[in-house]
Formats: sequence, structure tokens, C-alpha cells
Amino acid sequence: MIQKKIKYKYLAISILVTTAMIIFTIKNCDGVSIQYTINKLIVPILRLLSFIAIGLGIGQIIETLGWTKKLSVIARPLFKFSNLGDRCGAAFISAFFSGVIANSILVEFFKENKISKMQLFLTNYLNQLPAYFLHLPTTIFIVLPLTGLAGLTYFGLTFTATLLRFIIFLVFGRIYFSSIPNFESHEIANYNTQKKHGQERFKLSLILKEKFIPRMIGIFVWVVPIYTLVFLLTSYELFDYFNNLISNKISTTILPVHSVSVVVISFAAEFTSGFAAAGALMNAGVLSIKETVIALLLGNIIASPIRALRHQIPRYLGIFSPKIGLSLLLTGQSFRILSLIIVGSIYYVVV
Repeated sequence: MIQKKIKYKYLAISILVTTAMIIFTIKNCDGVSIQYTINKLIVPILRLLSFIAIGLGIGQIIETLGWTKKLSVIARPLFKFSNLGDRCGAAFISAFFSGVIANSILVEFFKENKISKMQLFLTNYLNQLPAYFLHLPTTIFIVLPLTGLAGLTYFGLTFTATLLRFIIFLVFGRIYFSSIPNFESHEIANYNTQKKHGQERFKLSLILKEKFIPRMIGIFVWVVPIYTLVFLLTSYELFDYFNNLISNKISTTILPVHSVSVVVISFAAEFTSGFAAAGALMNAGVLSIKETVIALLLGNIIASPIRALRHQIPRYLGIFSPKIGLSLLLTGQSFRILSLIIVGSIYYVVV
């Protein structure tokens, strides 16, 4: 009873803080109206919470009914090799459809002590591969007409970096978990016990009362105010300010003069604008294909921290606990940037 009161207390605080931030933004920020707030904040939050709820529900159902092995059958050879198991494989397959759902499934397994913290982290890193393919159709048909061969090379390099990380994490999982005595037998025993226990207790009302509703309240407490804070900072153009600040600093120390505009525009505007500028400069003969590719890679690397803060931090801190979510976000982005630097450096030297 005390725990429930504490959760509802935090929920009330979350709602009050969120409401205060919304009122402050509408009153003090030019161009932010009630309708704008509904379209840019309320609707996205509701959409995000809906996906998280679906993910939690799916995770609970597939585990309780013993569907984990069936869902993970496609990825089983890879996840058997890495000693990550069928639950992590099921989350991996889910990531091809939705990253939010995949992370929700992962955190559900982790909260139920069905996977370890290391399994959670490694699977989240591995899920960057399906995330790459998930976003590919919405970008490749826009980018290729703008940048041609340079855009194709850029996608080839970013995919190579993603695949490199994927292979390294698989090998690391195999080495790491192989060093833990009786890890595999413990996972099998744990799976069989949980499956039998779950099938005996599968009651919708019980799941809603004991797991789903408390978990969603905990997620709401963090997601809504953090998402609102990002909305507030975006309304005051703070992210655009940092984009320009970083791009100007980098342009004077690292990038060739002709590539500066590509990087600056990719910071100051949205994703597509950077490619449009790169394509225009390349077609005009100002940039070579190699210079265009390097400029796009550098723009991607430099923009990553701001994009992560702007778009991913509400999801990660909300779905996972703030500590784990922040750790996942920082380490995941670090590995991503490092792999892009390695692949880009090889391309720069070889080509």
C-alpha cells in the first residue's frame, strides 16, 4: 500500500511539473500556441506512451504464454552463438518493427529478472542493426537523388560501421557469458521455471494490476516531464544554438572550407537539408565525391550528441530507469561514433 501511495505521489509531482513547463512555454515563447503544443507535444507523447504500452503488453504476453522461443527462431543461431538466449532474440526481432516496442520488451524481461543487465545492454546495442533497416526506407529514397554516388557510399559506410558493431557485440557476448560458470544451464532452468509458473498464473486482471499499470505509471513519471523539457528547450531554439556553435567551432579547426556549409546546414536544419546542400555543392564541382562523403560522415558524427538529447533521451530515461537509460544512450552513441570514425578513417586513407 505504501509503495502504491509513493508511486501516485510521484505521478502527481510529474503532472504538476509538466503542466508548469507547458504553461511557462506557451506564455513566454513566441510562436508557441495551445494548438502548436497539442500537435508538437501532446500528440507525440500520447503516441510514444501508446507504443511503450504495446511493448510492455507484448512482452508480458509472449513470455507468459511461452512464445519467446517461437518469436526468436529466426535470430536463434546468432543469439545462441552470443549466449544471449531466446528472450534477447525475441526483442531483437521486435526491433525490426519498432525500437520502442523492442526496448519495452527488454525492460520487461529485465524487471522480471529473466535477463541480466549485461544481456539488456548488449541486446540494446545489437538492436542498432534492425534500427538501421527500420529507418532506411524513409531516408535512402530522399538521399540518393540528392547526392548520387556520394550518398550511396555514405550509406555503405554507415552500414559497415553498424555491421562492425554488431559482430563485435556478438563475439563479446560469446566470450563474456562463456566465462560465467553454468550460465547456459541457469538460463534454461530459469526459462522453464518462469514458463511453467507464468502459464499457471495467466490472468489478464492480475497482469494489469500487478505489472502493467504500475510499470506504466513509473514510465509516465519520467517520460512526460522529460519530453516536455525537450519541447521547451526546442521552442527556445537551444538545440539549434548548440548545433551552430559546435559546427562553427569544428569548421575552423577540422573541416575543409568547402565542406563547412554542408556541415553547418546539416546542423542548423533537418537531416535532409544537409544532403541537399552536399548534393548541390558536389554537382557544382565545389566538392569531390570523397570530400562530400567525409563531410556527411563528420556531420553525422558531430550531430549525434544533439540528436540523442533531442529525440532519444525521453524514450530511454522513460522506458528504462534514468540511470540505465542514460548509460545505454551514452555508451550506445559512443560506440556508434567510434565505429563511424574507424570506418571513415579507413575510407579516407584507402580511397
